Amino acid sequence: MSDFVNEFWNWYVIITVLVSIFACALLLWVQSKSKFNAGKTCGHVWDETLEEYNNPMPKWWSWMFYITIVFSLAYLVLYPGLGRFQGIFGWSSAGQHQKEVEQVDAAVKPLFDKYLKMDVKAVAADTEAMEMGRRLYLTYCMQCHGADAKGSKGFPNLTDKDWLYGGEPEQIVETIANGRQGMMPPYGGNEEAVGGASGAREVAHYVRSLSGLTHDSLLAGKGKEKFANACAACHGADGTGMQALGAPNLTDKVWLYGSSETTIVETITKGRQNKMPAWQEFLGEGKVHVLSAYVFGLSAAGDKK
Repeated sequence: MSDFVNEFWNWYVIITVLVSIFACALLLWVQSKSKFNAGKTCGHVWDETLEEYNNPMPKWWSWMFYITIVFSLAYLVLYPGLGRFQGIFGWSSAGQHQKEVEQVDAAVKPLFDKYLKMDVKAVAADTEAMEMGRRLYLTYCMQCHGADAKGSKGFPNLTDKDWLYGGEPEQIVETIANGRQGMMPPYGGNEEAVGGASGAREVAHYVRSLSGLTHDSLLAGKGKEKFANACAACHGADGTGMQALGAPNLTDKVWLYGSSETTIVETITKGRQNKMPAWQEFLGEGKVHVLSAYVFGLSAAGDKK
C-alpha cells in the first residue's frame, strides 16, 4: 500500500528532495567562482579580538560537500527516497524486517519443532520447554492476562480450573491457535425476553443467588423464569454454563466482569463482547504447541478429567 493519498504528494517529495540537493550543488559552484579578498576582514569584530576574514572555504572541505551530493544522488537511485520510487534494490523496511524474522525463525524453529512430537502434557512436564513457554507468554499474553496469568476484568484467570472453552490440551491449543470470539447479547431493549430494566435486575438477583451471593429472594424468584426464557439456552437450566459456546458457569465464584448487582445488570442490558486473537499464523505451530503446554501447566488442568 502506498504512503501517499494522491499523486500530488508523490511529486511534491520528489521535487523537494531533488531541488534541495541541486540547490546545495549550485551554492557550492557559485561559492567556488566568487572572488575573495584573502587576508582582509569583512569588518565584523567580536569582543575586540575575533575578526571575520574574507577567505574561501578550504578545497578539501568543498570536495567533501561535493562527495556528499554525489553520494545522495547514488543513494536515491539505489534505495527509496523519491516518492513512490523504491530504488533499484527495491529495499523496504517491511521487507528487511520480514527477512530478519525469517532468519530468526529458521534458527529457532528446530527448538520448538522437537516438542511437536510430544503431547501437550509431556511438554508441560519438560523444564526447558516451560521456560520457553514462559518467555512466549510474557511476550504475547501478559498484556491481557497479566504477568502472573491471573487475568483482569474481561480477561480470564489462567491459573485456576475455570475454563470458558475447556481446559483439555486440545481445547487450549484450539483457543490459542485459532482464537475465540465471545459474545453475550444485550437484552436491555428486549422487553419480551427479560422485561426491560426492572426484569434485568430480577435476573441479576437470580444469577447472584446461583453462586450464593447476597440477593433479594423475591426478585430472584421473579428472575428465575426470565432466566429460563432468555439465558438457559447458553448458560444451561442450572446455570453451570456450556464450554462449547463459551458461556460461563454462573454457579461458582469466578466472575469475568464482576459480581456486583450493578455489573450483572449492565452485562444483561448491554451485553459483552470479548475476543481472543488467533496466534497460529503469527507464531507458528511449534510455538503455539509450547505456549499451550505452558498455559496447561499454569492451571493444573491435568487434574481435570
